[in-house]
Amino acid sequence: MRIGFVEWPDGLQPRGSLWTDISRRVSSERPDLLITNELPFGNWIASSSRFNASIATASIALHDQGLAALSALEVPTVLTSRPIWEGDRLANEAVVIEDGQIRAVHRKQYFPAEPGWHETEWYATAARDFTTTQVGGVMAGVLLCTEAMFNEHARAYGRNGASLIALPRATGPDYRSWQIAGAMAALVSGCYVVSSNRSGRLGHQGPLFGGRGFAFAPGGRLLATTSSDRPIVIIELDAARSSRAQADYPCYVTEPARQ
Repeated sequence: MRIGFVEWPDGLQPRGSLWTDISRRVSSERPDLLITNELPFGNWIASSSRFNASIATASIALHDQGLAALSALEVPTVLTSRPIWEGDRLANEAVVIEDGQIRAVHRKQYFPAEPGWHETEWYATAARDFTTTQVGGVMAGVLLCTEAMFNEHARAYGRNGASLIALPRATGPDYRSWQIAGAMAALVSGCYVVSSNRSGRLGHQGPLFGGRGFAFAPGGRLLATTSSDRPIVIIELDAARSSRAQADYPCYVTEPARQ
């Protein structure tokens, strides 16, 4: 399977010349599965420390347009995330687009609360599940950004049969901790870990995003990263390689029984 991952710019709109260029790049690379960055369209609304229902509604509407634009790409399967209402706040929901159909697969459950990333003010969910699902013909799990810092979920995905962990994110320029988290997720799960990220900053407000999407092989070896000169990269997923890693250390180690 050919998996594409990207760094797309802050403030991206699903129309206009920039989107046309992105669409052409994606089509020329011919991925079987495209993994986008987290909440890929429009401004990063969680840069504000105060929730605003009108801004939240606008973000939902823009991502609805964005999902339609992603559906129109010449890609069999796309994995992305969108904001949707859950109670009086937003949920950050990972979705898979296949055959023109949108299927929800996960809701983000871990949220930072700091300058630039006031996500606890904007997002919440009652969901508590980290469930594997078929994505483009392979078993996969999703970790949305901060969730990658909690390795128990990566390990559980591997033990539940995943070959791939998709890691859409929206993170700053200090990429080292994120690559460590990606490598550890690949090591403890025996999965390929593939991550896309926002890049740059639109205007003078909001955080600066660091780009550098990455892919790790089962066992934790870095395969490739994106850059401003190479904003989409393709890797080949070999499910048999994942199976071999899951039979090896440390994946095979049995967890102690709970008292």
